[in-house]
Amino acid sequence: MNQTKKRVVVLAILAACILLIYGTNPEPLRKMIQLLVKGDITACIDYIRSYGPYAALVSFGIVVFINTVAVLPNIFILAANGIIFGIVEGTLISWVAESVGVIISFAFMRYFFQDYAHHVIERSNALQKINDFSGKKGFQIMLIARSIPFIPSGLITALGAVSNITWKDYILATFIGKLPSAWIEVTLGHDLASYREHTMRLSILIIISIAAYGGYLWYKKKQD
Repeated sequence: MNQTKKRVVVLAILAACILLIYGTNPEPLRKMIQLLVKGDITACIDYIRSYGPYAALVSFGIVVFINTVAVLPNIFILAANGIIFGIVEGTLISWVAESVGVIISFAFMRYFFQDYAHHVIERSNALQKINDFSGKKGFQIMLIARSIPFIPSGLITALGAVSNITWKDYILATFIGKLPSAWIEVTLGHDLASYREHTMRLSILIIISIAAYGGYLWYKKKQD
């Protein structure tokens, strides 16, 4: 069996598993997607809390799912985690779950799309230079990108998957970089819910988020 057929078989198995899970009990997935699209933090909090002692596990699974499919917004669940579990536990749940999700997504994208991407890259000298650069400094680039809060995670994952970054560098940069970004996003969600009590910290976090994004743009421009 050639590589293309193997990929088709794997994709068919994954699709069958998803359809089986959805067909068995579609309501949780439908409800979760609805809440994420609407962006209703209060409803997200109520939904997660409705699972009682399993709330942390459910939240973990939701964040993994969001970062794996890489098309749904993440901010509302992370904010809800800060309010429900507190900053420390909320950050821990969000950090590990986000990291696991983007690693699964990276594996999927690299397995199915890297060969096609390389064919496209080989036709462009500019893209080849970018790809070579990503291989040499892939860890630094991924670490910086993952450290920035609120930046689209799926885009970073896709760029990493088709680049020359190694598995080791991607996983290490993801786990290290995701920790500060998860902490900022969870803390912002927590403090926004009680902004009168945390005005100073909230202001500082907003400034840090803007500075981090500005620093990333400056670094990227400098390397171009």
